[in-house]
Amino acid sequence: MSTPISWQKATFSGGNGENCIEVGRQADSIVMRESDDPDLIITTSPAKLSAFIQGVKAGEFDHFVS
Repeated sequence: MSTPISWQKATFSGGNGENCIEVGRQADSIVMRESDDPDLIITTSPAKLSAFIQGVKAGEFDHFVS
């Protein structure tokens, strides 16, 4: 039996709990889901998530939203 995931969301999301990305840890993986579709879970490694966050901070994906 697997351990239940303890989901976290940013405090920036407010109290309504809608339209939030939630992040958790499962064994050696990072798991993510969107609060309005909690059955769809994306799994990645801590290293890949770190590289993604660094890319976001560096502006590598800004062209997607401008």
